[in-house]
Amino acid sequence: MRIAIEDLHVAYAGRTVVAGARLIAAEGEITGLVGPNGSGKSTLLRTVYRHLKPTAGRVLLAGTDLRELSAARSARHVAALPQERGSDFELTVREVVAMGRTPYKRAFAGEDAADRDTVARALADVGMDTHAERRFTDLSGGERQRVLLARAFAQEADVLVLDEPTNHLDIRHQVELLALLRGRRRTTLVSLHDLNAAASVCDRLHVLHAGSVVASGPPREVLTPALMAEVFGVRAAVADHPLTGDPLIAVDHRAPADETGRGRPWAAHPGRCGAEG
Repeated sequence: MRIAIEDLHVAYAGRTVVAGARLIAAEGEITGLVGPNGSGKSTLLRTVYRHLKPTAGRVLLAGTDLRELSAARSARHVAALPQERGSDFELTVREVVAMGRTPYKRAFAGEDAADRDTVARALADVGMDTHAERRFTDLSGGERQRVLLARAFAQEADVLVLDEPTNHLDIRHQVELLALLRGRRRTTLVSLHDLNAAASVCDRLHVLHAGSVVASGPPREVLTPALMAEVFGVRAAVADHPLTGDPLIAVDHRAPADETGRGRPWAAHPGRCGAEG
């Protein structure tokens, strides 16, 4: 199913966080959101999976405003991996993943064989099938991340909305997760900090800056040295990846985009370097 976001405005605590965003997540494609911290990526995604209500604009699922759907029906179509991860589940790994089947169950209905098979497949997909009876609270951050992704897979929704899904994962599990997303070919809207990962896995990118979409298109067209300087405030070169041919962004970590520190919020306060999330 196709997701279309039309003139979206989102505000909370008296502040506009997303202002007039327009973007498309095409059916069967992986669409990436990239941008600096505070640019509105998580807020936009929270609106898509209905954690937040827009102050204006619409989120359309196959042409239907998501707000017109019941919560249960919406959950059958859109599965989310939020950035605010649950860490206090007094449940086993298998029980957490089985929560993904809730939109399909009547009140107090138990699991059936199809539910159990779906949960088992989701756990196997993320490499957590051997941990099914462990307590969720006993897991590492990366293991919890993989379990919550399995919960989203178990939901069997048409659309996946993933907010920084590679957080806490080591490099091997990052690669496996992104390969898994590509193999599933579900409509996927994902935010990523790693621009090289975004360039490799995403069919289309939307760049957010100060709550607005400032660039959209295939990664090779979007991730240019000019955009890196303008939006991220860094000097960068873009080359072809020697193994895959994808765009490879090489960032100059010794200096900002220019010697005045343009785009670097802590430039006037060197002691704060690294204090910004």
